Amino acid sequence: MFDGRDPIYLQIADQIRSSILDGTLQEEEQVMSTTQYATTYRINPATAAKAFAELVDEGVLYKRRGVGMFVATGARSTLQADGRERFFAEVVDPLVDQAHVLGIEVADVVKRIEDRATRIGSEAETRGAAQGGAR
Repeated sequence: MFDGRDPIYLQIADQIRSSILDGTLQEEEQVMSTTQYATTYRINPATAAKAFAELVDEGVLYKRRGVGMFVATGARSTLQADGRERFFAEVVDPLVDQAHVLGIEVADVVKRIEDRATRIGSEAETRGAAQGGAR
């Protein structure tokens, strides 16, 4: 489960963020306790607590005294906004810089992105139709 290069507490925090973003965890839903994480994944409870503390600091989780940790209202929107900003800074900006160095026109980059998005959309529709027909 936790086999990445990042510390386990960061992997736990990323896993919870991903679950919120993909809708597996909804706003105001309770998350596993640090003890449950420790038992389920055979890790030190302090490691899970460190991940939860990071998410509380970010405003993604909050604690109800005596009850547990819950997904904060607006957590998904916050994570999406942070992810969008990081995406542009880490992916789009370097892409534009590299295209400029290579003499690739912005219009060509945009066309390639649009073509790829169309192809992905078509593939998703085909998969959906195939899965629906297989039922």
